[in-house]
Amino acid sequence: MVTFCWGIFCKHGSYVLEKPTESLPEDRRSSKRDGVINIPIHTGKQSIVQHPKSPEDEQSIRTAIETNDFIKKIVSKDVIEEVVSAMYDKEVSAEEIVIRQGDNGSHIYVSAKGRYQTIVNEKVVDEFEDVRVFGELAILYNAKRGATIKAMTSGKLWVLDSDLYQRIRYKRNLKEEDETMEFLLNNERLGVIGREALRLVANLLKSEFFPSGKEILKEGDEGHEFYIIRAGTVTITKAGEGIKGVYKEGDSFGEYALLKKVRRQATVTANPPGVECLILTRKEFIRYFGEVTEFKYLKLPPKNSVQAAVATEFADVSLQDLAIKTTLGVGGFGRVQLVQHRRKKELVFALKCLRKSDVVANNQQEHVRYERDIQKRCKSAFIVELYRTFSDDMHIYLLMETCMGGDLWNHMKRKRARRFEETEARFYFACVLEAIGYLHSKEIIYRDLKPENLLLCSNGYIKLADLGTAKKVPFQGKTCTFLGTPEYLAPEIIKYTPYNKAVDYWQCGVLLFDFLCGFTPFRYPEGNSLRVQQNILDGIDKTKFPTFVNLVTRHLIMMLCRPEPSQRLGMNENGIESIKGHKWFTGFNWSRFQELKMTPPFKPKLRGPLDDRYIEKCKKDWDTGNDQVEAIDAQWFEDWDS
Repeated sequence: MVTFCWGIFCKHGSYVLEKPTESLPEDRRSSKRDGVINIPIHTGKQSIVQHPKSPEDEQSIRTAIETNDFIKKIVSKDVIEEVVSAMYDKEVSAEEIVIRQGDNGSHIYVSAKGRYQTIVNEKVVDEFEDVRVFGELAILYNAKRGATIKAMTSGKLWVLDSDLYQRIRYKRNLKEEDETMEFLLNNERLGVIGREALRLVANLLKSEFFPSGKEILKEGDEGHEFYIIRAGTVTITKAGEGIKGVYKEGDSFGEYALLKKVRRQATVTANPPGVECLILTRKEFIRYFGEVTEFKYLKLPPKNSVQAAVATEFADVSLQDLAIKTTLGVGGFGRVQLVQHRRKKELVFALKCLRKSDVVANNQQEHVRYERDIQKRCKSAFIVELYRTFSDDMHIYLLMETCMGGDLWNHMKRKRARRFEETEARFYFACVLEAIGYLHSKEIIYRDLKPENLLLCSNGYIKLADLGTAKKVPFQGKTCTFLGTPEYLAPEIIKYTPYNKAVDYWQCGVLLFDFLCGFTPFRYPEGNSLRVQQNILDGIDKTKFPTFVNLVTRHLIMMLCRPEPSQRLGMNENGIESIKGHKWFTGFNWSRFQELKMTPPFKPKLRGPLDDRYIEKCKKDWDTGNDQVEAIDAQWFEDWDS
């Protein structure tokens, strides 16, 4: 998903930068950063075809994957085996272009035979004939190729389609969820609390490997964790009594540590070659279920309602009532226009228009529905309001409030330092926290924070726009769609592991760094998207902060960008309030701010509701398209006139 002023779908790649330095690159803000989203895959009954290979070929592919710096960080060993089995061979001829720089990629390759050239900007930068992985960023999304790979001789490649990798990861995630639920349902004590509550427990479990000989629990120590053996065995011993038993896969120990403070009654030691356990801490358990004396008394936390009164203020406005004044934004298959009511001149709106045929062709039906349904239910001073929707034969429309101050990306670009001072950043970051906190209270995660998606209102406050990436995720539930802006992606999204609202807290940390420095902490030169993802996986601890960023600010950013989602600031029982309470906000008057009485850093000087001086100029022409959607697809848009 990409935002051009008001959030328009785009089919381009990413904008990436070099490692942080004290000076800001001249072209840092010459181009907005596009978002990416993987086309949803239908995994239902599709099987994963295995292609037989010799043991030598299997080992060759396995070694290439395990020695690739990027792939080895995102693909677990069990998934590697499935990837190896799923790769198919392809013969190439001399002079054949395997991948071309600038093209969108949807396959990754392992060279098996032949000699190849790597060409960047028409210049040969490398030649190779060893077994290696290339085109690996395509495993995540249809990223633009950063180089051309040309076969110098005839040869053979092993190939994996990106959608096949998605299916492998999706089915692996489902399998792991089912296994965990089976473990919990079969547990003598936990099995009594019901499937729905157990699913919440399953989402709280963390996996940890203990090497052979490691004492997982020690007799007499205070207990704080509950363990389920996922793979391997452990030996139970008691002082003076010796071995009391051996626990295997599916067995558990330490359940009572969830209910009360207890001393361990035995020592538990990992047997060769080691054991993998699923772990739940008492602190996490109490955070979500409260303190209970017995598991049978456990109750589900109350669900938050996402319902809101349907807006009736503009229910009588029709498309025919609206006159187009100017174009606010243009994207891959949509546009946003400034429109004015023909009779009631005081009514001015932003009208977002999307082609039905493009929505269907890109499998974005569910995402545009998410955008409509979620934004309609959001009534916050910090989120752009959606008033109503329309449709005709070829388009769908979203009628929204205007924010004529432009987006925050442009305001950063216009500043001499191309970044915000700390007082400015604090005000705008507070607006973001209010918006994200509101969404989280409604069990909605946003997933695409960046200055491009923050719009400045006439009062100087900012609002969160483009909710096309937002999704309702039930309490402690998770989702796994790969989407966002490459420089802002959380590690768990890159790894294709199920994730929750912690991704928004990660992006808050990246956003604050961006506000203060004028660039993100994980950028890399020459549009190298792969290195950006590698930097993210390496973590915030390896990022060099400019010297003008003080220690308190660094601490806040680093607490938001912890690699382990559960450890991020905001993922405790206080949620977003723990971020607001950080020392960085000392002296900030939250009450006055929430009442919109605080003086903003900048207030747009607008001559009237049609003044577009702060809106980035973009091309006004747009192919309206004339493709009708098939009748079978039209059902997706039947309820858009509301």
